[in-house]
Amino acid sequence: MNQTRILLTTLNAKYIHMNLAIRLLYGLNKHHQGLDWKEFAIKENPDEIAKACQSYEVVAFSCYIWNITQTLTVARKLKALNPDIKIMLGGPEVSYDWQDVIALPEVDYIIVGEGELPFEQFLQQYPLVQHIPNLVHKYAEQIHYLPDGANFDINRLEGLNPYQFEPQEQLKTKVAYIETSRGCPYKCEFCLASLDNKVRYLPIATIKQNLLYLMQHGKVIKFLDRTFNVKKDFTIDMFQFILDHHQPGNIFQFEITADIVHPDIIKYIQEKVPKGLFRFEIGIQTVNQKANLEVSRKQNFEKTSGIIKQLRDYVEMHLDLIVGLPLDYLSDIAYSFEQVFALHPPELQLGFLKFLKGTPVREKYEQYGFRFDPNPPYQIIESNYLSKEELQQITYLEEALELYWNKGRAKQTLLHAEQLGSIFNFLRDLGAWFNQKSDFHKHSLEDSFDILFEFCETHYPEDKIMQQLVALDYYLHFKVKPKEKYLNEIEFTQKSALLNKMGANRNKYRHIVLPLNFDFLKYQEDGTIQYGSYNLCLQYDGLNKASCLFQEEQFTTHLV
Repeated sequence: MNQTRILLTTLNAKYIHMNLAIRLLYGLNKHHQGLDWKEFAIKENPDEIAKACQSYEVVAFSCYIWNITQTLTVARKLKALNPDIKIMLGGPEVSYDWQDVIALPEVDYIIVGEGELPFEQFLQQYPLVQHIPNLVHKYAEQIHYLPDGANFDINRLEGLNPYQFEPQEQLKTKVAYIETSRGCPYKCEFCLASLDNKVRYLPIATIKQNLLYLMQHGKVIKFLDRTFNVKKDFTIDMFQFILDHHQPGNIFQFEITADIVHPDIIKYIQEKVPKGLFRFEIGIQTVNQKANLEVSRKQNFEKTSGIIKQLRDYVEMHLDLIVGLPLDYLSDIAYSFEQVFALHPPELQLGFLKFLKGTPVREKYEQYGFRFDPNPPYQIIESNYLSKEELQQITYLEEALELYWNKGRAKQTLLHAEQLGSIFNFLRDLGAWFNQKSDFHKHSLEDSFDILFEFCETHYPEDKIMQQLVALDYYLHFKVKPKEKYLNEIEFTQKSALLNKMGANRNKYRHIVLPLNFDFLKYQEDGTIQYGSYNLCLQYDGLNKASCLFQEEQFTTHLV
């Protein structure tokens, strides 16, 4: 029985990602002869993936919202290559509303919920699987399912290192995922984590053992815990373990709930954590308390923003908003966006509400007039609160936000635009302008700056500061001195004299000296526009983005 050749596999969103689920299942059951595991990526050729899997008797796929379409394509191709092969699906995307999926001819089994117990029993009992709880299967042309609410005892993961089965050198080039707990104490109705409110922690010694291994051999380590900071003492203990053992180049990412961060954690981070070591992902979602309450979400934005301000000089922040929640009108979304943008996070993600299988928001969709795409990722189309046209406007904004803020191409320009009025409207209009001129997903770097400059020149023709800031964003973006655009250098003889006067190393570096009508260094420091006449020198070393070497004032300035 144990000789049956069974493959655990998945299609990752990107090559750099690693799937923790199949590694855990393999580690728990590696004593079963014939059990293998492999990973692929969704952009790989499905025919090639099918060929790599066709010699197995059972192929078990780990399924998520981002890979279910490609997974089913591979399953169909596998059945065409080998009609006797059995296809098993598991994971969050098939654990709910699975009836349509099991009806597909290319699907033979579905594991509902946590996979450890049913997969272990499947290995032990195959092909006689009729009495395995939480395994959906076809038998005598009927669908059979024995539900069981029992959770896997995660103490059984004690001593298991899920990353021990691959070459250590590969960990440096990929993102490694680690879990310290399962479950979430919150009940946000748009999130699958809300369906398991019992938080269970793995054995602390195993957590530290695996974390140490990843620190020694990996680089980027992402914690899967839905709210890492639920327990203050546990959080500080983990942080201290990381500080005691982390290696150069390690980066750690945590998902936290900001408004419950304990003062002791704040103090600990401020006093001990080196800048750049930690990244915090914080789901704000909306500032509208009516919308929060409508989806059973608790949040104090005043506390959240206060804690973000206390920690942003120590930890890199990634903030998230969701578009489309019940009772969130366009004006509410604009207000939330501007409140969160004002925190100036390095990355601000604007996601659109998705109706994940199993979530209460999907079950109650008719109540709010929601229409959503029936295909993954089940994204909102319209509702009683947002029209298609309004969602399209926000889509343009999201594209512009990603391109110019999150990718760091125009942060100086956007900070100035924020001071002029509504940054929501600015990015919305910029996104619509870009969409008319080019394709967000098919354009050159130079195109993005040309379109931005043209937009600012057209919409803000009198604002010379904004046009100079676009030029500075352009010149600061490169590691090697780019061609002159938007703002020309000062005259060559004057530049040479100035570089000599300032002792610039002209043999080792390239330089550009730009004439400005304002004090750029003061603007960077506090956002104030101080008018005057300045020469700003940027230096290029070919390895890092341009840096400011010096700024020289030409005559007396006045504050505006």
